[in-house]
Amino acid sequence: MKIASHHALSDPDVPALIALFNSTFEDFNTRLVLGDDEPIYLPADGEKPYHQIVFAHGFFSSALHEIAHWCIAGEKRRLLEDYGYWYCPDGRDVAQQADFEKVEIKPQAIEWAFTEAAGRKFQVSTDNLNGAEPDREGFTRNVAAQLEAYKANGFPPRAERFIQALSSEFGKSKLSALPISNAIDKAAGNALTGLERSETGYGIGVVAE
Repeated sequence: MKIASHHALSDPDVPALIALFNSTFEDFNTRLVLGDDEPIYLPADGEKPYHQIVFAHGFFSSALHEIAHWCIAGEKRRLLEDYGYWYCPDGRDVAQQADFEKVEIKPQAIEWAFTEAAGRKFQVSTDNLNGAEPDREGFTRNVAAQLEAYKANGFPPRAERFIQALSSEFGKSKLSALPISNAIDKAAGNALTGLERSETGYGIGVVAE
């Protein structure tokens, strides 16, 4: 894993995002770090006295996605590299893709809320260009349903804290109240007509505590 040099930074809001996360979660001894390669979570060790959430290639969306995973990882998981989970990369078969989608529903729902709070457009990612064809619409529906459940019942505490921080920093006062059908239509359209390769660059990851 390489830490990114300045040339990798393409989004002018990324420095503000990094500073926002690091100040918001100073009490967790965790820092958001710009990386050149694949994203990774690195717990504190003898070399670095703080935990690192390393996101990919300077992408704002990759940072939000990795933060979302961190927000649902329990205390013990946060002491393990990549939370102790094995990552399955692009090229998954049907069964592996189904597993990927199951564990990605909650973090992508939180990422969606983060994206709204930051005033940006969310795009679900099934991230399997070289494997089994994913059901993008079905996956989008599941992520949207989870988002609505979080809005109705409350987000995990760290996620809620960061939603408020993003809203304050980027000028969005509250999350969208779009009906779920409209939200699905918008996100599905983004998924189908937007970038083919997502900015997040993740595989199967952490699912819960």
